[in-house]
Amino acid sequence: MEKSVLVVGERIYEYYEYPNEVEFEKVIVESARQIFGSKSIYIDIKKRIGDEILSIPDGYLLDFSFESQPKLYILENELVKHDPYKHIGQQLLKFAISYKVSGRKIKDFLLQSILSDSQKKGLVDSVIEKTNYRNIDNLLEDIIFEKEVSAIIVIDEQSTALESVLSQLTMKTDVIEFQTFKSQGDMIHKFVPFQQDIKEITLQEGIRSDELDTIVVPANEEGFADVFLGEDRWYAIRISSAMIDRIKYIAAYQTAPLSAITYYAEVANIARYKDTGKYQVWFKSKAKPIGPIRLGGKKQGAAPQSPRYTTFSRLLGAQTLADVF
Repeated sequence: MEKSVLVVGERIYEYYEYPNEVEFEKVIVESARQIFGSKSIYIDIKKRIGDEILSIPDGYLLDFSFESQPKLYILENELVKHDPYKHIGQQLLKFAISYKVSGRKIKDFLLQSILSDSQKKGLVDSVIEKTNYRNIDNLLEDIIFEKEVSAIIVIDEQSTALESVLSQLTMKTDVIEFQTFKSQGDMIHKFVPFQQDIKEITLQEGIRSDELDTIVVPANEEGFADVFLGEDRWYAIRISSAMIDRIKYIAAYQTAPLSAITYYAEVANIARYKDTGKYQVWFKSKAKPIGPIRLGGKKQGAAPQSPRYTTFSRLLGAQTLADVF
């Protein structure tokens, strides 16, 4: 399979194929802040989890993108050339089975890692000040024993085989494609930062991540009529795992020539779409007309080319798309 190249100025960067996972993981650890963001803590610790079933994730991520609901992820750094079932499927399955009974062990080394690093502790302390958690111990108790753990796969190339494997697991999983290009010893990395779609929205004044409850999907005329209105659902949507339980409404942006949000529906449930890494959204009832909320105003890039998040209150009060996003 031919690999792409990147052109920066007059230099051509060629795709770099990592020889092994050790080198790949080293780069991921070094780039953790850029990949996962400043509101997260990457903990590069490999520990044995479980008494009978051993599972050793490549790392753990404490994510505070949603301050009221911090979340724990296990991390797997993988190369596409390896068998996704043996290297990812089995590992996640083992961890899911052994996770709850090993919660105390997980908590102990997460706590030790946070307390031994002033920068990590400072971030956690700042979150505690804004929430109802009493202290770090209380926060870890909640995210380990009261909330479900999810997974993040960082891989050099996404594949249908990987999506097929992940579709068989109940654990919610995000996939980050991380590629490296090299020119005369210099390396640059290509990736979409974790939860970038959420962070782009929350950078706007007056919107907090905890308020996001609506997804807007682009739809062409035929698909809109046949599926959104005809079948009371929408499918093959990429949705961040952190948003699955938060989405209460879905709205359709009809693409050109109409170029407007025209209908919305209350969400009944969200489920995996076939054997892919995408989801389908079922409606509680028939979609209702709104607007139309047309493309207008001075804001550039308001028209959604892919699913985007907003709040239901902003959707209802919007005059143009610039008011939605």
